[in-house]
Amino acid sequence: MTDESERKNVANTYTDESGKFAQGNPGKPRGTRHRVTRAVEELLEGQSEQITQKAVQMALEGDSTALRLCLERIAPTRKDAPISFELPPISTAGEASKASQAVLKAVSDGEITPLEGATVMGLVEQYRRVLETTELERRIAALEAAK
Repeated sequence: MTDESERKNVANTYTDESGKFAQGNPGKPRGTRHRVTRAVEELLEGQSEQITQKAVQMALEGDSTALRLCLERIAPTRKDAPISFELPPISTAGEASKASQAVLKAVSDGEITPLEGATVMGLVEQYRRVLETTELERRIAALEAAK
């Protein structure tokens, strides 16, 4: 960040010396849109149905760009899909190791993709942390009750 003396507009800004918004100035209100976005919305106001119909008509006439645009809106590409493979039950933090082995085996056998495996592994790790925290809380409560 530049030094305050190097900033020519420091007196006109709502930021502190480090460039962050000053205390009590959160910046733009939530949901505020850029003026260009608002201008485009005003231009298209009331014409969205006609524009959509024209895009469909162009797609039906063979315009590949219009066809792709229409298809992306009708049937967007799937970002995520359910997967199914054997995963042993996890009731203790130690059993998460067996579940991790099952995930690695499923990836190596080609049952699931490496990306899917990484996602499931993340879920197993989060669940292991929950179990571990629950166990620690139980132990602390038992120690405090024993006093």
